[in-house]
Amino acid sequence: MRPSRTRLINAARRSMIQRAELQRKLGAARDAFKPGALLSRGKYRVDEKVDDAAHAVREQFRSNRLPIALAAAAGVAWLFREPIKEHVPKVGRKIQELAASVAERLRPGEAEPADDDDIGYLEEDDEAVQ
Repeated sequence: MRPSRTRLINAARRSMIQRAELQRKLGAARDAFKPGALLSRGKYRVDEKVDDAAHAVREQFRSNRLPIALAAAAGVAWLFREPIKEHVPKVGRKIQELAASVAERLRPGEAEPADDDDIGYLEEDDEAVQ
């Protein structure tokens, strides 16, 4: 073969290789810009940012447990401040009533003795059922 014909054949081969490479890159770019691919790439980036933030929060909590726990408890109390204002007096009264009834039961010497009449009445009642 002549040198010019060899050069033309080599140029055609290079051209076909370049065309195939461009087609491959174009296909990859086309696939990358499909909505599903964009969505998955966005979700991946968001997941990475969330993981980084969660790691930072865990590290801060490990190093500052007490202040963060106190702040969280205060935040929960603040969120429920209206129901707390409404229900605390009722709960306080119930606790006082319960404490008074327990104190009455525990006082020595003031318990009423059982009447013998009540015991007889119960026995009679049991006999009537049979």
